[in-house]
Amino acid sequence: MSKVIETTGKTVEEAVNAALEELVADIDDVEVTVLEEGSKGLFGIGSKQARVQVRLIMDPAEEGVRFLESVFEKMNVNVDIEKYEDEDSVSLKISGKDSGIIIGRRGETLDALQYLTSLVVNRKSNRYKRMTIDIENYRKKREETLVRLAKRLADKVVRYRRNVSLEPMNPYERRIIHSTLQNNEYVETYSVGEDPNRKVVITLKHAHPGR
Repeated sequence: MSKVIETTGKTVEEAVNAALEELVADIDDVEVTVLEEGSKGLFGIGSKQARVQVRLIMDPAEEGVRFLESVFEKMNVNVDIEKYEDEDSVSLKISGKDSGIIIGRRGETLDALQYLTSLVVNRKSNRYKRMTIDIENYRKKREETLVRLAKRLADKVVRYRRNVSLEPMNPYERRIIHSTLQNNEYVETYSVGEDPNRKVVITLKHAHPGR
């Protein structure tokens, strides 16, 4: 969880400054909730101090790591998380003996975690950051598998002159198939159906529905 403290002062400004000093942070690094405005009272009698709650905002990558750690704790899985961040993206690499559980069928659990973590990372950011989560280099291995599959099935379409429909895939995996075969001399690809059952069809080159 993000660090949250409460401080008091004669004024709200004084209470906030006390919190910033304790957190060693600037005003842009925190969220302030005023709990009590404070009052001077009459002739100094009955005065109340201002009270504020100040939350230290983590950097986007750290927010993503903390979110995943809380999820994995509830899943009772033991993994390590490495983070990489630049101006445009956040990448989290997961490893450990329990990492296979997190991938799920055809990467569905991994994709869901990536989507949710992206929401967490970008919910309070002024600039969108592309979120990527990978486990034991699964995405690269999956991409290599799909490239080989696309080429093998393209050869099959040419040999038997019959269309081939692949299993339903997510948009990322469909793009890999389309990209692999986009410059093929003999076949072309298009997608049919609705998510989550949308799939790629490989066919001999001729007029076809749009992708």
